[in-house]
Amino acid sequence: MNRFDRVTAILIHLQAKRKVSGGSLAEQFGVSLRTIYRDLRTLEEAGVPLLGEPGIGYSLAEGYRLPPVMFSREEATALLTAGKLAAHLTDAPTAELAAAAMIKVRAVLRRPDRDHLDHLDPHIQVLGLRDQASRPPAYQQLVAAIAMHRVVRLGYQTAENEAPTTRDIEPISLYLSRQWHVVAYCRLRQTIRNFRLDRIRELTLQAEEFVVRPALLRQHWAAEANRRQRERVVLRFQPAALLPALMQLLHDTKHQYGWAHEQRLPDGQLEMTLFIGELPYLATWLLPFAGALTIVEPAALAAPLRALAQRAYDVFCPPEQ
Repeated sequence: MNRFDRVTAILIHLQAKRKVSGGSLAEQFGVSLRTIYRDLRTLEEAGVPLLGEPGIGYSLAEGYRLPPVMFSREEATALLTAGKLAAHLTDAPTAELAAAAMIKVRAVLRRPDRDHLDHLDPHIQVLGLRDQASRPPAYQQLVAAIAMHRVVRLGYQTAENEAPTTRDIEPISLYLSRQWHVVAYCRLRQTIRNFRLDRIRELTLQAEEFVVRPALLRQHWAAEANRRQRERVVLRFQPAALLPALMQLLHDTKHQYGWAHEQRLPDGQLEMTLFIGELPYLATWLLPFAGALTIVEPAALAAPLRALAQRAYDVFCPPEQ
């Protein structure tokens, strides 16, 4: 990066954050602290109103704004991809906001870059089922609740398919695994809980604000790390015994079940190593491959597979009357 680009990037960083330390800028751009100080003086000489606080960092005077910044073609493409992910993986209000943001991005692009985005747009797709219309706009409302420290009232459907329960929660954090989850303090259970957004049937932001307890989130992740100890699993598959569709399913879904690596053996078998927290959870994935599967380790994995197979047999092969 040449000096002009670096000075411009420093100015963008200053506008994007409340405070930026010289050390963090030096690390970001791979230059010395002395070089950063020289770049900051260049900005001051150009009329940029910089404020410095010893031991804290630098900021721009309140009210100072840059004119619209040009995006590179690669940055615009990354934002296009992010918008498509937001449209499919969050909720309808967030999808609308992402689309509005992309219109603004396109507005400041050079014409060749706009044409480039228009050409790429239909070639970048996020596939998967969406049922946003049948769900409340949970994601965007929960983002607002976390930012404003507002209590949320949920109508929540548990995994056991019981009647939905109504509970007040204090939302702390959102994360995406296979589904979106909100980590929150549940006033009904008087403890921190994890709620799947696709099981939320109703959601209302309450007027009440809650007191933020940062230690709760740290305790939650520490407890999750201790709970989710991973067990090594080694499996062997016989590709010749699997239908092509099942072989495709195996490779499409293996990363969801702790896949680590795999290798072809001399006899043609595919040996796969995974690290998983719960063997019964893994067994539900493996059952369709049972006719072409050998468990190398752990032997305990056979028990939940047998139980699932027996249950399927009892349901679909009842004794003749």
